[in-house]
Amino acid sequence: MERLADIFIGIAGMIGAGKSTLATRLGATLNLPVYYEPVADNSYLADFYRDTAKYAFPTQIYLLNRRFQQHQEIIWRGGGGVQDRTIYEDAVFAKMLVDLGLMEERDYQTYLGLFRHMSNFMCRPNVIVYLDVRPERSLERVRARDRSVESGITLEYLTALYTEYGRFIEDISRTIPVIRVDYDQFRSPEEMATVIEREYLDARFLRQVVWRPTQP
Repeated sequence: MERLADIFIGIAGMIGAGKSTLATRLGATLNLPVYYEPVADNSYLADFYRDTAKYAFPTQIYLLNRRFQQHQEIIWRGGGGVQDRTIYEDAVFAKMLVDLGLMEERDYQTYLGLFRHMSNFMCRPNVIVYLDVRPERSLERVRARDRSVESGITLEYLTALYTEYGRFIEDISRTIPVIRVDYDQFRSPEEMATVIEREYLDARFLRQVVWRPTQP
């Protein structure tokens, strides 16, 4: 896996898709540092799920700031890294919140303006791995891990999020190679690393990876 020694991999996907698990194991397999989504130290998250309309905008700004910090650290440290959820996905959540009437349009436009200014200073990941998990499966996994702050997540919310993710992946794949994986079945980190090595240098658009699991 020498060609992946300095790669910047973004792991994208729905809530409960398995991003953190894959990021951890890919990092260990490829000897890359892992940058996790800020959850435990997110002082807005509990309020966001309790009163989404009130806390949508400050939560999105908080996450944008933290993810930008992570993104720049990966670039400036050099040597690559694996990021659990990319900065580009924050816009997915913001747009979905507007569509559900949970964020004002003016707040969304302010958010987008800030993101565009930040993007002028960002180098893109080498590849994004999108873990494609249906809303129903996502909800099952959210309930199984039983985080108190996520107790208010509904299937309606996840369905709207999944729809927005579909648009996001089609759009981002025009500028960043995307490997889309049906992640309802187990994938070993070794398999994923092999797929990434095979695909990312030549990928120009969205790639759909299909294979039979080698492990039960």
